[in-house]
Amino acid sequence: MTVPRDGKKVYRGSYQKDIPELESPVKVVFDLKETTIDKDGQLHLVPDLELDLYWVNLNAADDEVIELYHKHGTCEQFHSEIKTDMDLERLPSGDFNLNELVLVIGMLVYNILRFMGQLSLQKPDSPLKGGVQRRRVRTVMQNLIMIASKLVSHARQLYLKFGSESPWFKTFRRVYRGCT
Repeated sequence: MTVPRDGKKVYRGSYQKDIPELESPVKVVFDLKETTIDKDGQLHLVPDLELDLYWVNLNAADDEVIELYHKHGTCEQFHSEIKTDMDLERLPSGDFNLNELVLVIGMLVYNILRFMGQLSLQKPDSPLKGGVQRRRVRTVMQNLIMIASKLVSHARQLYLKFGSESPWFKTFRRVYRGCT
């Protein structure tokens, strides 16, 4: 049992469960949270109980199993970004080789956009609210890729010209210089 704060107790453990259809027993990891005082200090009349059960065949510590399941949700979020934000939910062809090429290029673009998102968070020059740990790929595309600009030709050279009031220009310039 651990007590992370006043009014909250966490019980973690595991046991082996024999299932007749399976050859070996299954490990059942439990995570029980009992809350008698919420995080704002409000007392509960009846304790709030929250139970998470994980049925696994891993030879891992209980805390590690729970952490792996929590990271599974993060992995699903990345998968969702690739499908929805980058519009790779439906592949363009019935040809497996072409679809493989699209996925490889999509993976490369996704990694570049994630890198740009992490670079944009390194300094406080972006107009974001505080406490942001990572940026979704869609947000990176909207703020840094689709930034308003125009292509200007002057003295046989091409320039990108940005609006004087663009809130993302300083971040764009820093990320661009960091990537070149």
